[in-house]
Amino acid sequence: MPAAAQRAPAAAQEAAAGWAPAGVPLVLSQRAAIDAALARCVPEQDQHCLSDAAFSNLYLFRRPHAYRFHDGAFPYVSGLTYDGSAHALPLFAPAEAPPAVLQALLRAHGRLYPLSGGQLARLDPVRFAWQAVRDDADYLYPADHFRHYRGTLLGKKRNLMRQLLSAHAVTARPYVPALAGAAMAVQVQWLRDKGKLAGEADDEACAEALRFVNALGLQGVLFEADGEPAGFVLAQRIRPGVYVMRFAKGLDRFKGIYQYMFHHFCSEAAPDAAWINFEQDMGLDNFRRTKLSYQPAALLPKYRVTLR
Repeated sequence: MPAAAQRAPAAAQEAAAGWAPAGVPLVLSQRAAIDAALARCVPEQDQHCLSDAAFSNLYLFRRPHAYRFHDGAFPYVSGLTYDGSAHALPLFAPAEAPPAVLQALLRAHGRLYPLSGGQLARLDPVRFAWQAVRDDADYLYPADHFRHYRGTLLGKKRNLMRQLLSAHAVTARPYVPALAGAAMAVQVQWLRDKGKLAGEADDEACAEALRFVNALGLQGVLFEADGEPAGFVLAQRIRPGVYVMRFAKGLDRFKGIYQYMFHHFCSEAAPDAAWINFEQDMGLDNFRRTKLSYQPAALLPKYRVTLR
């Protein structure tokens, strides 16, 4: 790249590469194109596929991450990580892009993120550097963990589920938008149980997921205990036999509800599930303890790639 281009402002670099410098907001009508692009550029077609490789994840968390879509010959989504680092998520295979394109993208946004192990393996280590932050990693589990809760470590989960079923009459219904009122009642009480105010957790994203469940390609289950809304899950199939658990909300007074919800989802709602991805823990101690307690088979790293 010429020296003058290297010194140009980020916006000028993007414009020269054919991108809209400011990008545009994410909207539901972009789903088909973005999902198709992600399917083409992410090499993993199995359980190693990252939870981020879906439009639904980008759309639902577009506000906290300041996501913007930049169209062009080499489209991408720009945003901020949870720890505030600017980045670009390429909607093309980075290893197949011209060097000038990647240089412009990295100089404009600092890093490529999140890249999978398969994408990373195709990059030249002489030109690029990378790191994986533990807080970003996805938790991956065999679906049979939740179907059976076998073994000493998972036996406690099985006992909690049995306690719930012995104390309450629990029913499950496939989630449809007509059940949004009941699901939102769970969400409101969940916030109270956690001592949080509206807007302090993922309630805005969760409310949108409940409203646009079909448009985003999600599927869910609403659970009731003794006739009262007790919890719900919303998940997404991202690869054959691989599901991401996008949202799971249960009420504290129904002890064992989470263990039962995960069991029911894998046993009844998604009998084809071989793997369940619980996404990242964001460095939050309570998330980390809970996700580790289900005995993940692997943590999937998400790489941040920069120029050397």
